[in-house]
Amino acid sequence: MLIMATQAQANSNTGFRPDAPTYAIRGAFSVGAMESSIERTSPLDLTIWYPALNPNDTEASILYPYEIKMDAAPEAVATVSGKASANADFNLEAAPYPLIILSPGFSIGRSNYAYLAEHLASYGFVVLAPEHQERFDPEMSEFWQAAIKRPMDILDVLAYVDLEVQEEGIFESLVDAETVAVIGHSYGGYTALTAAGARFDMTAFQSHCDAAAKANDPNVWLCGLLLENIEDMAELAGLSALPEDLWPAWADSRIDAIIPMAGDAYLFGQSGLAEIDIPVMAIGGTLDTGTPFSWGTQPTFDHVSSTVKAKVAFENAEHMIFSSTCEALPWYSEIGFYSFCSDPVWDMDRAHDLILHFSTAFLLAELKDDEVAASSLAPESVSFPGIAYEVQGF
Repeated sequence: MLIMATQAQANSNTGFRPDAPTYAIRGAFSVGAMESSIERTSPLDLTIWYPALNPNDTEASILYPYEIKMDAAPEAVATVSGKASANADFNLEAAPYPLIILSPGFSIGRSNYAYLAEHLASYGFVVLAPEHQERFDPEMSEFWQAAIKRPMDILDVLAYVDLEVQEEGIFESLVDAETVAVIGHSYGGYTALTAAGARFDMTAFQSHCDAAAKANDPNVWLCGLLLENIEDMAELAGLSALPEDLWPAWADSRIDAIIPMAGDAYLFGQSGLAEIDIPVMAIGGTLDTGTPFSWGTQPTFDHVSSTVKAKVAFENAEHMIFSSTCEALPWYSEIGFYSFCSDPVWDMDRAHDLILHFSTAFLLAELKDDEVAASSLAPESVSFPGIAYEVQGF
């Protein structure tokens, strides 16, 4: 259930900080949020954010339930605060709206990224975030399974949208199912890469891991989570044998752009990433120890075949810079996981303003052909302390 409180005051379109750049300022649309579920053998829950009617011009606040995917006290309850109206009526004035699928990080609840989803909805997008069915344990024993299940979840979401845009479906007249982007953080960034056509190259991955082990790379632990389970991964994917070359793609041709944020790219290698030719914005922190910059953001930018691509590097940032703040999601700090909702170097509000600015401008440019937004991504238009920016095609 979504818990909503409203205050009878005018909407205030601002960023998280007064110095927020242009596209970090909240958009013109009021935002609604609702929940749904895809019926299948294991139901897939969704949260949907969308442009909403707000006839009284009230400023909404909301508490989203946060699904705890780790061992916790039975009475533990977590919520994420946001700015949307639960189950508000659709605003169809400018519909149908492009679709954005938002894939959360491994074992992270979808409401953790509400700040991002709400912001994109305020610019005239419909955002769907699936609750990938996985749990965290110290051994990360479900990590290899998620590598296969997550791309299938995205295909299920697209099939669900195709059904619901039909007459009398919940998305009738609301969603443009032919204009789609996939964005995501961490393993959600990996999920975005697979949705765009990236393919496993296990030979390249093995070579990468061998080199990492030889160099005593502290990130080599990521290799064991997957290499020990390759045959099981192939079986789960429905393959009769291990592919000798690139694995099959789990993509959809309607996907027009992706934004992997600290996205895991090491399973693909250069050849697997080269299968992607749609616009890509890769965002990451240069001191990331969850998905190292050199294992994710950098190779993504270097090896995709896209003629339009951008790399946004948050200098000295860690992995969870994309997470909700501890103020919005206090449960993490309450259980001693402060690093899950903060960054050692960056002010989270400043980081979020910049994440919103870059991602919103990119999606407006690619999904709505917004020339002004595109111009804000030109090299001469980007100058923010702590951001290293490289771009092609703007």
